[in-house]
Amino acid sequence: MPPERRSRMKPDRRAAARQTRKTRMKPDRRARSRPGGPPRKAAPSSQRKLPARPNAAAAAIAVAAAEEERRLRQRNRLTLEEDKPAVERCLEELVFGDVGDDEDSLLRRLRGPRVQEHEDSGDSEVENEAKDNFPTQEKPVWVDEEDEDEEMVDMINNRFRKDMMKNASESKLSKDNLRKRLKEEFQHAMGGIPAWADTNKRKTSSDDESEEDEDEDDLLQRTGNFISTSTSLPRGILKMKNCQHANAERPTTARISSVQFHPRAQVVMVAGLDNAVSLFQVDGKTNPKIQSIYLERFPIFKACFSANGEEVLATSTHSKVLYIYDMLAGKLIPVHQVRGLKEKIVRSFEISPDGSFLLINGIAGYLHLLSVKTKELIGSMKINGRVAASTFSSDSKKIYASSGDGEVYVWDVNSRRCLNRFVDEGSLYGLSIATSRNGQYVACGSNCGVVNIYNQDSCLQETNPKPIKAIMNLVTGVTSLTFNPTSEILAIASEKMKEAVRLVHLPSCTVFSNFPVIKKKNISHVHTMDFSPRSGYFALGNEKGKALMYRLHHYSDF
Repeated sequence: MPPERRSRMKPDRRAAARQTRKTRMKPDRRARSRPGGPPRKAAPSSQRKLPARPNAAAAAIAVAAAEEERRLRQRNRLTLEEDKPAVERCLEELVFGDVGDDEDSLLRRLRGPRVQEHEDSGDSEVENEAKDNFPTQEKPVWVDEEDEDEEMVDMINNRFRKDMMKNASESKLSKDNLRKRLKEEFQHAMGGIPAWADTNKRKTSSDDESEEDEDEDDLLQRTGNFISTSTSLPRGILKMKNCQHANAERPTTARISSVQFHPRAQVVMVAGLDNAVSLFQVDGKTNPKIQSIYLERFPIFKACFSANGEEVLATSTHSKVLYIYDMLAGKLIPVHQVRGLKEKIVRSFEISPDGSFLLINGIAGYLHLLSVKTKELIGSMKINGRVAASTFSSDSKKIYASSGDGEVYVWDVNSRRCLNRFVDEGSLYGLSIATSRNGQYVACGSNCGVVNIYNQDSCLQETNPKPIKAIMNLVTGVTSLTFNPTSEILAIASEKMKEAVRLVHLPSCTVFSNFPVIKKKNISHVHTMDFSPRSGYFALGNEKGKALMYRLHHYSDF
């Protein structure tokens, strides 16, 4: 054979030998993979079967593991129950029931019935079978028929609901119909649905992050328009309204000498030259009378509550007797003589804020300090000239006295020693003096109608203190000065001139422009003033026997 043909045949022979060797080795490999069995012929790729899905095997393993876990829990529970006392086992049976050895039934009872979900849910068959094992929701055993009946509301016998009847057949309406009728009446009165009550009005916003909040009501989203920005009293205009006279149920023509609110109850006291002390309940509408105490031949110069509100102290214009009315016992106790007190007439007095001391303004410049509890004299203090007015500091440790010479004296209560003495700027002689509850201000009223407002610290430390502000809105002598409990208002008045009363805003020291209303001229000559414990009401008494009362809207409480 030529060499060309020999070299041409060699590759073919090698390829055929390699193919024969491969076909021989394949059955041997399959035989080694299946020990003990005959060799299997290789099937075509189109006829080969896919391997079985592992879901059934995994479910079987999970069931076996759950069964083993349940068996272990059961064994542990039995071990624990051996040590339990009989009382504890009895309580468990009462609470959980007798579940025996089946703990799964107890878990199903604790979970409660479940409502089956829709068949088209994406859960697997094993999960659906587990859900089917739970009991379905049962119907109630007993239903109250009265719960299903609609409660009817009487429309005729109620004066408010009677006006909402459209015809005579609507003598009774169900609650739902009454609710609809009330809604209709409200919308009719308001001329439609207000913006704050319109639930269809929603908040719109261009911010993509706030899309979930667009369905919320606008009322619940903003608070700026529904709360006050500041709790302090604004100056300029004082929002207030006229109320029924405090003594409307006991009218009198005698001058009102004292008006004071009770420190703890919603009660006001009115006393005057008609020898009577009357108590009225404050409601701003009718102010019903509670009680009246008549003191024979005793025209009242001043009447005042004690600090705890259990007693009323009263003095007369021409007597040295001090009457004390015990409100709890209902007894009237006259104090005819105080040992060591040589005054012939007892008129003006002050009670300390802590209720411990009673200060009586005597003649010839004397100030007498008494104990409220025992009504005995503790000591006396003397100033130059006559005593025009006096008052305690807010802590009851100091006494401020205004003299007829225009000077102000500051005394220590415990030692009864003069701490300071200064001249009230521009005053020829003083008529009134008052201190604020917060211990910041001292107001001095003079005969020329000027009210000087001082800082209390400067009154204690300086011999010639300068006033913070001089109020010159009155032209006659200032006879009455009163701070409100929050020290935001100072009431000033003169009994020498009609309508001579002003309310001063603090700390701006400016006068409210809307009080008094000059056109009405119903205030007349003011002799006494007072604020309620939380400044909700302001009262003043005039010479016509009327105790005028006003409601201050800035303060919500009495």
